[in-house]
Amino acid sequence: MNLLQKIKKHQAIVGVIGMGYVGLPLLLEFVNENFPTIGFDIDPEKVKKLNAGQSYIKHISAERIKKALTRKKFEATADFSRLREVDCILVCVPTPLGKHREPDISYIEHTSETISQYVQKGQLIVLESSTFPGTTEEVMRPIIEKSGLKAHKDFYLGFSPEREDPNNPHFTTRTIPKVVGANHPTSRLLIKTLYDQVIVKTVLVSSSEAAEATKLLENIFRSVNIALVNEMKMILDRMGIDVWEVIHAASTKPFGYMPFYPGPGLGGHCIPIDPFYLTWKAREYELSTRFIELAGEVNTYMPYYVVNRLVDALNERQISINGAKILILGLAYKKNIDDLRESPSLKLMEIIGEKGGLVDYHDPYIPRLGRTRHYNFEMKSIDLTSKNLKGYDAVIISTDHSVFDMDFIVRHSNLVIDTRNATAKVKKGREKIVRA
Repeated sequence: MNLLQKIKKHQAIVGVIGMGYVGLPLLLEFVNENFPTIGFDIDPEKVKKLNAGQSYIKHISAERIKKALTRKKFEATADFSRLREVDCILVCVPTPLGKHREPDISYIEHTSETISQYVQKGQLIVLESSTFPGTTEEVMRPIIEKSGLKAHKDFYLGFSPEREDPNNPHFTTRTIPKVVGANHPTSRLLIKTLYDQVIVKTVLVSSSEAAEATKLLENIFRSVNIALVNEMKMILDRMGIDVWEVIHAASTKPFGYMPFYPGPGLGGHCIPIDPFYLTWKAREYELSTRFIELAGEVNTYMPYYVVNRLVDALNERQISINGAKILILGLAYKKNIDDLRESPSLKLMEIIGEKGGLVDYHDPYIPRLGRTRHYNFEMKSIDLTSKNLKGYDAVIISTDHSVFDMDFIVRHSNLVIDTRNATAKVKKGREKIVRA
């Protein structure tokens, strides 16, 4: 039976490399469609938890993992030699930025080296990690071809960008349309057929490069528009105009406008990172990306703007930031999740600490904070009690989790710096609130 038939019959073994916020939910969708699956990860703790039916991601329940194990359609492993057993390899590894905001594709390169050791004839390999146009063919392909096998002849290769939005109540991995692309008709057919089995709609493009560029455009669009509204916020704050009121009013226009909302900075695994991937690649073609880079400058500045507003508010109360006790509410990069990647809350903590402020945090979904890619905080989430709130000179609402009782927080705080318009409905104590 050839690979196309095995995919259509749901008999192809699907291996997903990277059991994180992208790889794990994707794998579970294949399990739901009765595909046999293997989850690969270099972290033995993740592997151990998954095989024990435990979850380490808030919006993925342990019950889903236990069900997959019970059906005997899933197992996790750190033994990458088992890549020989699978028919389709889906690569979901991180693509962060380096120290100087240059693309760090080392995870893709290392994974490709591993695949090259175990790749088999007839296998389909799909990269899902956000990256610059050309990565699949110019970086991944030659590394895997060190095996002696040739892409689009001995094995098949393509790109399909992930479109995860953790804990979004309206869209799931299954219901978000999936862009797929490859540089050969057989590879395109296999990739589209594979994802057709688990995703409600696939969108076929002509090449891996087109699929890679699609992902970047989506997130650059958001980055630029968020930068625009962040700049509007700073201007309107100076004018004494409520930017949130203005956004709400503009949103009533039924055409030509789409609302974006300001915040303390960009977070997540895509929007703060993807624009710089295209900026870096554009230099190869002697082009500058002034629009993209300007948006990046505005968004990168936002945590500093928040801290400046904090310093001014403390000064008005004759309190110095040096030695002031500050509580950050919410560490996750957006509400109601436990994802810390590129969270502006961490940058806020760093800036305040550099100015001599004493920082604690509260986040019900992140009880302990340890080392991350860019930071090394060793802290525990404090209890959100009236006594604790009164003990801080200021509270910064960085992530507006739905579980936060804003009336309680404002009532018992000395000063509230609100970066998310989370206190809009609070009636009493508004004199304590500063928008930032």
